[in-house]
Amino acid sequence: MIKLHNLTKIYQAQGVETRALSEVDLAVKKGEFLSIMGPSGCGKTTLLNIIGLLDSYKEGLFVFNDENVSELTERQKLKLRKENIGFVFQNFNLIDDLTVSENIELPLHYLGYSASDRRQRVLEVLDMVGLGHRRDFFPYQLSGGQQQKVAVGRAVVAKPSLILADEPTGNLDSTQGNEIMEMLSRLNDQGTTLIMVTHSSHDASYSQRIVRIIDGQVLSEKKVLHAQF
Repeated sequence: MIKLHNLTKIYQAQGVETRALSEVDLAVKKGEFLSIMGPSGCGKTTLLNIIGLLDSYKEGLFVFNDENVSELTERQKLKLRKENIGFVFQNFNLIDDLTVSENIELPLHYLGYSASDRRQRVLEVLDMVGLGHRRDFFPYQLSGGQQQKVAVGRAVVAKPSLILADEPTGNLDSTQGNEIMEMLSRLNDQGTTLIMVTHSSHDASYSQRIVRIIDGQVLSEKKVLHAQF
């Protein structure tokens, strides 16, 4: 599904060059659950943003679903992202003046779903995340765990083939965090590919493989023997 070869990302500011990623090689199979770990500032989120087509890279090969990303126009990248990728962020990134249902529904507007199809799909997702009783609430009326469930719902409502999660439990207590990880694990069991950036060894144990990054380079990778609890 994803292939990176010699991927390099360089930031330049005031004449100073910073190498955020250096010759990264990485392949992710369809249906895999991959965790990316490493210290703060090592390039984890930069790598996730590039895979999510939110950031560019200086050199190297990036193939997404058999498409060479460097050969795509910005419009083509946007289409590829909207149709294939869902995002879950540490800070939820919900829209405060939209209800739970409206936040979840938002990606379907951008994809041109009809009103009836949007309603049906949102109902399905509300049931999946267990928030049907909170459908008309606003984000500020929810706990952190509930807000992250809304964020997961928004990420999956358009049935993307890939979900990218950046520290999805970072602002949650252990109970709420476990609920989110169980939810992501179930999505993976249903065939969704998952790539997660995390500092948590506990969260990473839900995945099938762990890649460790240091100073913008892949240091090691290992398979997880017991990915679920």
